[in-house]
Amino acid sequence: MTQHRIGPRGLFVLLILAVLAPAAWALMNGDPETATPELAPSADQKGAAEEIVDRLDNHYRELAFNDELSARVWQNYLDSLDPNRVYFTQGDIESFRSVREQLDDQLADGELKAGFDIFRVYRQRMGERLDYLLDRLDQGLDSLSFDQEETLRVDRAEAHWPEDEAALHDLWRRRLKNAVLSMRLNDVEDDEIVKRLRRRYEGQRNRMKQNTNEDVFQVYINALTQTYDPHTSYFTPHRSENFDISMSRSLEGIGAVLQSEDEYTKVIRLVPGGPAARNGRLHPADRIVGVAQGEDGEMKNVISMRLDEVVDKIRGPKGSIVRLKVIPHDAANDHDTRMISIERNKVELKEQAASKEILELGENGEQRIGVIRIPAFYMDFEAARRGDPDYASTTRDVAQLIMELQDENLDGLMVDLRDNSGGSLQEAIKLVSLFIDSGPTVQVRDNRNDVQVESDQLPGALYRGPMAVLVNRYSASASEIFAGAMQDYGRALVIGGQTFGKGTVQSLMELNHGELKMTRAKFYRVSGKSNQHRGILPDLQLPYAVDKTQIGESALDNALPWDVIDQADYDPVVNLNPLIPRLRAQHQERMEDNPEFDYVRSQIELIEAGRERERTTLHADKRRERERERDEKRLTIENRLREHRGKKPVESMEELEKLREEQAMEQARNPDAEQNRPDPHLREAARILGDLAGMNGKSGKVAGRP
Repeated sequence: MTQHRIGPRGLFVLLILAVLAPAAWALMNGDPETATPELAPSADQKGAAEEIVDRLDNHYRELAFNDELSARVWQNYLDSLDPNRVYFTQGDIESFRSVREQLDDQLADGELKAGFDIFRVYRQRMGERLDYLLDRLDQGLDSLSFDQEETLRVDRAEAHWPEDEAALHDLWRRRLKNAVLSMRLNDVEDDEIVKRLRRRYEGQRNRMKQNTNEDVFQVYINALTQTYDPHTSYFTPHRSENFDISMSRSLEGIGAVLQSEDEYTKVIRLVPGGPAARNGRLHPADRIVGVAQGEDGEMKNVISMRLDEVVDKIRGPKGSIVRLKVIPHDAANDHDTRMISIERNKVELKEQAASKEILELGENGEQRIGVIRIPAFYMDFEAARRGDPDYASTTRDVAQLIMELQDENLDGLMVDLRDNSGGSLQEAIKLVSLFIDSGPTVQVRDNRNDVQVESDQLPGALYRGPMAVLVNRYSASASEIFAGAMQDYGRALVIGGQTFGKGTVQSLMELNHGELKMTRAKFYRVSGKSNQHRGILPDLQLPYAVDKTQIGESALDNALPWDVIDQADYDPVVNLNPLIPRLRAQHQERMEDNPEFDYVRSQIELIEAGRERERTTLHADKRRERERERDEKRLTIENRLREHRGKKPVESMEELEKLREEQAMEQARNPDAEQNRPDPHLREAARILGDLAGMNGKSGKVAGRP
């Protein structure tokens, strides 16, 4: 049972007005100089708040609706408005503290005043900061000194809020110096720096004034919903701009799922088979800071721009070019940007279809490994409902590919699920059926602790030979269900990187005002282990240059934990564990002197070094020297790989970026060129599978014992 405590509303109002800092009090008390009365909750929003509180009673995570939850909502809301702690002062925070344990009562009664009051203070503070920056630009860049021993804290998520306005001024002066210094190091002239920054700050100020009551309501309510878990979210009736928007669903675009995070537009994932995925230069966790139309269009700053506006700028006619300015996921700082050109197109279901190839291993190609690449778990539900016998289906397509490959005298079969973020649960369950005779495939536990077991739908196995599943950090949801089942049954080696860890089930509910997506259940493997948070841990790991602190379920706030329930009634096919030490030894011997993976390990070291750097220097000479050393290190790493691949070394990172851009555009124009990309992870996974197959000969049976 959830708890709810009714508090005295009149006392709440008096308390909040009595303790506010003077400026904040003026805003919330209606001072005509500063108040923004247009930001007020509507009757529909008040009703929706009450309805959402009632619906959250059925969330998978049972939370008591009490003062403790109120304090968490309060903190979530402040963190969503000011995640880097650069707008509010400590005095503002203290003035908000009186409502810290009152929000549960207020929200349950549909009272939204506190959320709107805090937002007005936030908007005022942002305006003051932007005015300060524009005033400093008016003073000229000569007013900033770059020969002092000053630093700027890189990540302020855990920092204290500045004590007062003087501390805010000092912080923003340093932030301005950092922006100017980064541009100077990129050879931007001072006049152009002032022009760009002025355009950026004025744009942010104009967009700030466009905030609507729907914007405020969505941010505030999501501070509540995401206290439960990161996948429980509220959507306004007309848009979902503070969550993700998949541009593959309508109009032409680049095939990416985007999300607003802080003041940036962040790439969450790429749609398999889409233009961005095929281009190869945009990655999850990259942040888009600029958009330009065509090869020569002006680059428009989109920092702090509403997500739906950014999406509109990125969309466009099929065959047209959009250029993106992004902060890469592995960037040293927020001014380390990259230019990416992508040719827009529609993402068709056929482009996500499973495909096959054969890898020949050994000097004379004596081993043959079949590879089936599955970009997504798809099913054409409309065609299936029509009774179309040839409707698109992952399982149907894979079954056909297996039958074709079995005529090729294979030594083993690899299922490649890298970058496969999921899709149809039904197809994942059916796919398991192709590789086991019978038995359960996945367990689902709901918020009442009732467990439903989904079982093999196609008795008998289509393929019984040696097998492996290749995964990475972007393999999620349905991919994890399939990989986990193959691992639990001992039916396949799981090779690659730790998967995403998305093991929850959401349902979408209509409200009187908008919609609520809520987590209702959780996936478990047949062994009883959860996929959630931890993901699937490979039997043999390959290095990937991915920052797990930024990508994956474990990187999300309030993610549901990993846990275990009773295992299902199933019989493993074999036990591959006794073979893994020998397979690992053979793998590590190949890895000792492998330039392809030396490159990946070097990339990982750069990511870790950047993550460990707490502060960046604002001393021009020292910053220039640090950037020079970093670029030299990156150039050495890149040229070492280029030489290994028989390519000419480059003289600078700028030259390398230009070559990459040209290559990406060529691949966009000629999709078949993608087949020629080096893929060291696939090659090594195939060698591991070849080692496993070598332990069996060509018997067609899997090594190991039950």
